[in-house]
This record gives sequence, structure tokens and C-alpha cells, in this order.
Amino acid sequence: MLGGTEFAGRAVVEAALGRGWEVTVFHRGRHEPPAGAVSLLGDRTAPDGLAALARGEWDLVVDTWSADPAVVRDSARLLADRVGRCAYVSSRSVYAWPPSVDLAEDGPVVDSSPDATGVPYAEAKRGGELAAIAAFGEERVLSGRAGLIIGPWENVGRLPWWLNRIARGGPVLAPGPRDLALQYIDVRDMARWLLDASEAGLSGPYDLVSEPGHTTMGELLDACVRATGSDAELLWRDPEAVLGAGIEPWSGLPVWIPPGEPYEAMHGADVSKALAAGLRCRPVGETVADTWAWLRGLGGVAPLRTDRPAVGITPEQEAKALGL
Repeated sequence: MLGGTEFAGRAVVEAALGRGWEVTVFHRGRHEPPAGAVSLLGDRTAPDGLAALARGEWDLVVDTWSADPAVVRDSARLLADRVGRCAYVSSRSVYAWPPSVDLAEDGPVVDSSPDATGVPYAEAKRGGELAAIAAFGEERVLSGRAGLIIGPWENVGRLPWWLNRIARGGPVLAPGPRDLALQYIDVRDMARWLLDASEAGLSGPYDLVSEPGHTTMGELLDACVRATGSDAELLWRDPEAVLGAGIEPWSGLPVWIPPGEPYEAMHGADVSKALAAGLRCRPVGETVADTWAWLRGLGGVAPLRTDRPAVGITPEQEAKALGL
């Protein structure tokens, strides 16, 4: 596992250890890997930073890198002759804009290169796919194109923000419509599928989110109220009221995107290919409850990535949208 101490990488390591697999975690030493994993230290962005990977053989390497594709390229080249298969955690952001209705894996993707540096997220993830393929060959690379990922260990802060806000109680701005369908994936379901699919020898791209309508905005926030046991009162407001208060979708109110083209891009994926290959997504209530239990164990403070902007709104913004 390249990484493996935070969120998606950690979920993969935990899932592999749970199967009795022998797991090696290559990381920078900023966080402790899960107990039971062999730890190798190195910085993929530093000169000679891959030295700890110069020896050894493995059946599978999993990579979640989301910055310069050249970093994926260098590690893939080093490992390709000593590793059986590669699973790269990519993103549905690789698809060209604007997305088509019911976008699937055969949709057009952005232009990128395995040698790219300093490129935006979509090009970085597409370049990472290309870098892995260039080193391992198409038949040995599985690209899991994830959408919205939530669950325990989340270090972006989307679901933790909602849980903490609802736990505080009182009137809570709930962005409508209440029945707005959501697609996401619990990080543990993604990890399990990646390992199953790799063990089965699957290759190529797979969109990894729940089926359309797996849950709704209302069901998600109701689950947050139940999990936290708070006295929060969800006050639903239509998109116009929310946007009129200067609140940004997705970043201001995490997860929420009003109906329209961006919404269709995020929550309108055709995931029949992954479902046919065994993807199963747990109920939203389980994801929310487990994330709250994890968050409470940390005192309510999620470990946030420093390379992502903070999410959430201020009390003043919330009051304005609610007309209070």
C-alpha cells in the first residue's frame, strides 16, 4: 500500500489485514499505520525517496496518489517487475466536461500525461491512470474511479462537518430538496471491492459509487440526527434560498449540490459495471453511525488534509438562509 495511514489508503490496509493478508505500508511517517502492517518509510516526492521500495516482491500494489502523475509513474516503474497487479484509486473527475447523461466508464476523459506535474485534480487522476498503465500494462491495472467518498477516517471533513453541526442541536439549515438523490461510497465498501476485484484479476476502469438513489439528502441528515441523538431541528430550504444567502454548494454545505448539470455529474453515474462485478454498498445509517463513533473517539475533531480547503458555513450564513 502506497500511503495507507489515512482515509482511503487506511481503509484498504484495514480490509486487507482483516483477510489475513500480509500488508506492507510505504508512507512518510506522519501517522502510524494500522497495527499488523509492515512499515516502510519514504517520501515519494523527494530525491531517492523510493529507496525503501528498491527490494521486495508483492502480489498487489494499491495507490491513491492524487497529485502529480509523475509521482505515480516513478513508483509504478520501480515496482512493475516485482508486483503482480496494480489497483489505482482514481476519480470520476477524469471525465470530460460537460458529462453526458448516465455517464459510464466509456465516456470521454480529460487529456493528460503520465509525465505531468502541477496539473489540476482531474488531469492528475487521469495522468495517474496512464502512468500505472504505462508501467504495468492494461491487463494488470484496475482503476477505481470513485465519486464522493465518506465514512470513518474521512480527512476532507464533509460528513464530519454535518455530524458536528447537527450534534450542536437547534435549528439546522437543511438544503433541499429533501428527496434529492445522492450517490456516494463508504470508504470501507470501496476498499473491500478493490481487493475483491484485484484478487479476481479484474482490470480497466470501474466507477465506484452507490447506485442512483441509494439515499437522499433527507435520509442522510435524518441519519445524522439519529446517530448524534441531538435535538437538532432540520429546517428545509429550497436551493434558491440557500444560494441567495451566498452559500456555495459542495464546499459550503458539504455533499449538497442543487439540481442541474453539476449535480448530474456527481450523482448521475451509471455504475452497472461495478455492481455486476460485486460492488455492494451498506445503508447510509450504518455509514453515518460508524463515522460518528469514530469522530467521537477523536473528541469530535477530524484529522483534515492540509491541501484541501475547509468546508462548512458560518452561523451568520446559516441564520441568513433560514431568515432568522
